[in-house]
Amino acid sequence: MMLEIDIGNTFLKWRYAGEGQGWVRGRLLTAELDDGQFSCWPDAVSRVRVACVAGPEVAALIRHYCQARWSLVPEFAQVRDQAAGVSNSYADPSRMGVDRWVAMLAAYNQVGGSVCVVDCGSAITIDFVGPDGVHLGGYIVPGVRLMAFSLLCNTAQVFADPSAEPFDMTPGTQTSTAVHHGINFVFDAIAQRLLGQLESDYPSMQLLITGGDGELFARQAGQGEYRPDLVLDGLRWALS
Repeated sequence: MMLEIDIGNTFLKWRYAGEGQGWVRGRLLTAELDDGQFSCWPDAVSRVRVACVAGPEVAALIRHYCQARWSLVPEFAQVRDQAAGVSNSYADPSRMGVDRWVAMLAAYNQVGGSVCVVDCGSAITIDFVGPDGVHLGGYIVPGVRLMAFSLLCNTAQVFADPSAEPFDMTPGTQTSTAVHHGINFVFDAIAQRLLGQLESDYPSMQLLITGGDGELFARQAGQGEYRPDLVLDGLRWALS
């Protein structure tokens, strides 16, 4: 049985194909990981594939657990100059986050051509891949929670309660709503600006969206396809 793991800065997401029940999925908070939380994984694991951007300590925890429980060495995806038809644009590929790379591999091979990949996690990353598989570059901006954290931690006079309200961009009449609606405003602006860029510069490019806030981004954009497992899907091409 194959266990696939995507370890981001906020969540560790995992899946395996359960017999007769399709994919079995789950997630854990990366900041609270310990090997006692992995008992939900099955006993009959014969291969583990991992994409990790959470640092060497978390990677070491996974390695130790896999060796102790299943006597196997997990396979960690790495960023390459080229893989599965995709060419990296970075002079030093190791400087690119493996989650971006693996998502691009999945997206390009799934659509069979040019694609824009948006991953809305702790950061929002946007990457463009041409019809020949060449990475054309991308953008990295703070994600929704990182925007809020940065503002609230670095502005002494700004206080805001966590908002449980629906997505709203109307001007706020108190600091709390002004902060949260302002973040929504920026989030929506990114989506709309991207649509304009795709229309003007890459009219034939398909749009795939993933990440924890990806479904919201797809809703605001009004187009594109939300694929929550895009990074996990990409492990197939990164580690084939």
